[in-house]
Amino acid sequence: MNVKITTVTKLTPQYSRTTTEIIPFLDTWLQGQEPRFIKKVKKIFEQAAVDKRYSIMSPEEVFNQTSFEDKNNIYIREGIKLATECLQLALKKAGWQPQELDYLITISCTGFMIPSMDAYIINTLNLKQDIVRLPVTEMGCAAGISGIIYAKNFLKANPGKRAAVIAVESPTATFQLDDFSMANIVSAAIFGDGAACALLSSQEDDEGPEIIAEEMYHFYDSTPMMGFKLTNSGLKMVLDVDVPKNIAQHFPGIVHPFLAKQGLRIEDIDHLIFHPGGKKIIETVELQFGELGKNIDETKNILREYGNMSSATVLYVLERYMERPTGTGELGLMLSFGPGFSAQRILLKW
Repeated sequence: MNVKITTVTKLTPQYSRTTTEIIPFLDTWLQGQEPRFIKKVKKIFEQAAVDKRYSIMSPEEVFNQTSFEDKNNIYIREGIKLATECLQLALKKAGWQPQELDYLITISCTGFMIPSMDAYIINTLNLKQDIVRLPVTEMGCAAGISGIIYAKNFLKANPGKRAAVIAVESPTATFQLDDFSMANIVSAAIFGDGAACALLSSQEDDEGPEIIAEEMYHFYDSTPMMGFKLTNSGLKMVLDVDVPKNIAQHFPGIVHPFLAKQGLRIEDIDHLIFHPGGKKIIETVELQFGELGKNIDETKNILREYGNMSSATVLYVLERYMERPTGTGELGLMLSFGPGFSAQRILLKW
């Protein structure tokens, strides 16, 4: 019994700005800071390899004093809307009806709501009353692949079923106006908002790349490396400067043993479907694979066009590969990193 990813669809929020358009807002935000510091911050934005980013809030809202409650209310309102519309687009693309879904996974780490996002989607789209629902939170950028792993395990145990994995993230809603730390600045420079939906199936007639293998990999004693600290003003970014270095140290253990279990080497992989964590992480990955003639061009393209949208971003990369002509038997390696610290891996076969 095979589990396949049949469809991937993305959806961006209503607001967008290029990096060039964001710079004047930095002048206002950094007013009163040392000129040398202001110059450094602008340089971080300009060299982040992000040309454009989308947001659930206008730049005026992002760069004004907005309370945690106000930002979270926007996150709830816009997040539910994005998730619902993105699922509708995916269902239409696949030719499925809402009532044909058996399992619904919603992913987000950039805001809070109880009941979770999936409850609202069930009511709005009148999904079946016995649908199994799973909200995935607090896993950050890694969760896009985590959600697919959870869906795959459900479908493997339940042949003939269908699942939807929806990731909706709004890192701009976590921006801290009173925080001039490098973590907050780098986060603002590389992150953007977005939504994506992947549909999976264990029905024989449904088509798409098959999930051959999946595994998680946990870095011991690395919990302080990345995450959010809950403060009175909202979610404050935690981002260790050594994240790229730690990834580089673990990289051989993340990739090669996973492939070896399937009798494969990295040379056998046709498509590298990697989460674009940021410019430095991309450079780290390229150093690992460049000599093998492999590239992560689509990963770089997504970062440039949208920024890092946390859990949704790897699905944007996957959509690019789902939409291009792919030969039968070609292999794809999906990889993402997130708080914990952890790496998530999936092996696909077309």
